[in-house]
Amino acid sequence: MHRTHTAGELNASHVGQTVTLSGWVANRRDHGGLIFIDLRDRYGITQTVYDPTENADAHKVADTFRSEYVVKLTGMVRARPEWQTNDKISTGDIEVIISSAEILSKSEVPPFEINEHTWASEDIRLKYRYLDLRRKSVFDKIAFRAEMNKFSRDWFTENGFLEVQTPIFTVSSPEGARDYLIPSRLHPGKFYALPQAPQQYKQLLMVGGVDKYFQIAPCFRDEDPRADRHSCEFYQIDCEMSFVDQEDVFTVAESFAKNLITTITPKKLVKMTAAGTFERFTHKEAIDRFGSDKPDIRFDMHFEDFTADFADSGFSLFAKTVAEGGIVKAMKLEGKTLSRSEIDSLTEVAKSFGAGGLAYIIYEADGPKSPILKFFTGNELASLEAKLSPKVGDMVLFGAGDYKTTCKVLGGVRLACRDRFALVSKDEIAFAWVTDFPMYELKDDGKYDFEHNPFSMPHGGLAAFEGNPDPLTIYGCQYDLACNGYEVLSGSIRNHNIESLVKAFNIVGKGEQEVKDKFGAMYTAFGYGVPPHGGFAFGFDRLLMIIRDEDNIREIYAFPKSGKAEDAMMNAPAEVDEIQLRELHIKVRESNK
Repeated sequence: MHRTHTAGELNASHVGQTVTLSGWVANRRDHGGLIFIDLRDRYGITQTVYDPTENADAHKVADTFRSEYVVKLTGMVRARPEWQTNDKISTGDIEVIISSAEILSKSEVPPFEINEHTWASEDIRLKYRYLDLRRKSVFDKIAFRAEMNKFSRDWFTENGFLEVQTPIFTVSSPEGARDYLIPSRLHPGKFYALPQAPQQYKQLLMVGGVDKYFQIAPCFRDEDPRADRHSCEFYQIDCEMSFVDQEDVFTVAESFAKNLITTITPKKLVKMTAAGTFERFTHKEAIDRFGSDKPDIRFDMHFEDFTADFADSGFSLFAKTVAEGGIVKAMKLEGKTLSRSEIDSLTEVAKSFGAGGLAYIIYEADGPKSPILKFFTGNELASLEAKLSPKVGDMVLFGAGDYKTTCKVLGGVRLACRDRFALVSKDEIAFAWVTDFPMYELKDDGKYDFEHNPFSMPHGGLAAFEGNPDPLTIYGCQYDLACNGYEVLSGSIRNHNIESLVKAFNIVGKGEQEVKDKFGAMYTAFGYGVPPHGGFAFGFDRLLMIIRDEDNIREIYAFPKSGKAEDAMMNAPAEVDEIQLRELHIKVRESNK
């Protein structure tokens, strides 16, 4: 038997018992003959003691212990002297005086110290991730992920959803990102694709009468990594329901999210409506008020429009902007009087988002102050005070220009203020629905493309396409759920009418035959009786990142890819043998770089 107890289990009730422990040497201290070894496993740390007067053999073996050796120890539990107890660990009231010690496995000198204060770079930690996992802070994230995984699976099962695993090898389809392609050995020149999402399969499950489906689904997208987007692969809590409208979907998603947060986290849900539901904004309202389609509503700093108020302003920038069809917006930073350097820093943020500068007014005890104040009339100042209600100690920040750039600039400055001036609490979670996304966007080449999910039902259904409308005026039954400034859910009511679906693709230049070729299974299936249906997918990893207060999504994976989309531990991606390439009928071309 390698152990009778774990290293986090023993306490005062075990005093006098003989126990066997196995684990890693976390720390070794030699106190003039007495040796103390902290033994670590996934459950905790136990202090073990080696006294040559009690057992010379065990002391001799312990003298050879080094960091990260795997050892097996047998001894008697005894209470620590009162002045030596350690309330920072669960076993801090006891220690084990060792009578038998055995080395199970030796260790090389680790490339970094395995403790909570390591200075090792991320590259080193990921290369030796199996060592990094021994650190409690890293292990706790993996354990929490398992807890969230189990909670999610249990919740949907208990609420009548059927868990179905959909295929990993499928067909390439446009989902908004590049596919990962898998060459077929048996079908030369043809490729499978890893799914960006189980979109078509879950809709076909609805045609098949499954009615309520869910899956904690792996998804694969060839996108550049960023702080909230993992390279190559991620997981989502995928859900689809038949015979539902948007309100039905919202009820399920909100119930799950609220139960998840209140059950497995200590965080507090804030900014709920009086009815206890999540706040809602149309896509246009979210951009108008916060400059983002994933607003962080834990703090205010919403935008007010002053375009009409400054149409004839003596401040030439504002007047010129309005005359050229642009807008003027402003927001209030409460209780903060910024220094010159802080203002300059925020101005650089504004410039990084496309602004020429950042106009402002500081409200001081003896009145408002600003370099641009001399150009304002009394009516213009009155309009600011009526809409923003600034007080002494507040600042008003302006944005002026075309609509898209102005909202983007103020949105970026708003988030910079949040982060620099601690305007939110990490103990709070605020969800907000963003609805009615535009179905289409106009690309730089003058062509239209889908703004969001191509399978979404437009408002009005088939009638939305009658009379050759401007595609930019067509809005979808599409919705996202924002959480603390991140998108954590995306979904829609699906376009289950094949004629409407074909018309939707016609606008982006795809004819009916191409729809048949690209989405043949759905095209055919929708001719055999398809129920109205809709659903969503929670970004499992991103939601977990938020809950755990991580700044980078890589921290919540057991074996993450690096910021360069590499697995440094396994050396992936890697070249393969020529014989493998020949079997797959692939020839690698020389790079032009």
